[in-house]
Amino acid sequence: MKTNYPRFFVAALCIIGMFAVLAPPAPSGAADGFFSGIPDLPVMPGLSEDRSAAVIFDKPEGRIVKLIAKGRVSKSDVIRYYTRALPQLGWNIVQPERFRRDGEILNLTISGTGKDLTIRMSLSPE
Repeated sequence: MKTNYPRFFVAALCIIGMFAVLAPPAPSGAADGFFSGIPDLPVMPGLSEDRSAAVIFDKPEGRIVKLIAKGRVSKSDVIRYYTRALPQLGWNIVQPERFRRDGEILNLTISGTGKDLTIRMSLSPE
């Protein structure tokens, strides 16, 4: 009796691929862990990027990006996370909510009450 394994595997891969295409999209920022407008800016766990609010301009003088993330996290946790994560990506801390890298400034503006926060990230030329 001859078994035709290659056809079985091809069929299985096609079925798996079909499910991958039909699967619902992952929440914003969760799929790769980085913001859509600044691909090397991590999304802190507990935050979700609001991709509909993103504003991105790429000009000869530099890029201007405005992003918003929301989540049930504390302000101190946000500051602690980004002051630890961003220097590992080449950012220098200017102030706890302000960073500098390669002629660009990244500002974090954190608003909200309690643990229901909105974080506005703005990137602009220095």
